[in-house]
Amino acid sequence: MTSSLISSRGAPAKATELHAKASPDFAARLAETEALLQRAASDFQPVTQASSLGAEDVVITHIINRLRLDIPVFVLDTGALHTETLALLERTQAHSRVPVTVYRPEHESVIWFIRNEGQDAMYKSIQLRKACCNIRKMEPLGRALAGKKAWVTGLRQEQSAARAEVPLHDQSEVQAKGLHKFNPLAKWTWGDVWHYIAQHQVDYNPLHDQFFPSIGCAPCTRAISLGEEFRAGRWWWEDEAAKECGLHVKK
Repeated sequence: MTSSLISSRGAPAKATELHAKASPDFAARLAETEALLQRAASDFQPVTQASSLGAEDVVITHIINRLRLDIPVFVLDTGALHTETLALLERTQAHSRVPVTVYRPEHESVIWFIRNEGQDAMYKSIQLRKACCNIRKMEPLGRALAGKKAWVTGLRQEQSAARAEVPLHDQSEVQAKGLHKFNPLAKWTWGDVWHYIAQHQVDYNPLHDQFFPSIGCAPCTRAISLGEEFRAGRWWWEDEAAKECGLHVKK
């Protein structure tokens, strides 16, 4: 561990100490984000926030609660989340002003998949990994978004090459599904995210302190090393171009 990863107390530095660094125009970005969320809440009901309980999502939930916006939150509990994530989910449900609803996969589908493909099927092929994601994430997502006019996500342009063009307001699925997608942190940097968390003392997943910038299911997420890409710890055994579960892939 290098000296830059040690806090002034001599203990391993927390994510807030390592990453919190606001951009010069952070105030303008925050104002843009707040205005977008206010617009989503007033003009696109019913709207909901999809939260993975990662750093970006806890920031958005905090803003929604702080501004007292009518944007309920949902979380996909895949049945394979880290214990740290599940503990944060409980705390979020306990303290959030807006309701936090949990959607889980169909139990029989999970059992069938494990019985036929094995507990570690996701490591065997991209097809099996995506089949697992479809059962644990995509089907519950469909239920979570049923009847909604819009949803809010924590996508940022900086996260990966595949997300470099993420817009603040994505209307690409309006014609097909009647669904607007808002990405209020699209223009934020990783430093902006952690500046907000530090400034407002937002509760976050302690795995971020262990170098997990992107957190998904436990079997499919690892810590990253210095110099690795932001999402290098997600499905690290696969080709870089395949690293999406389907939640944010355009058909």
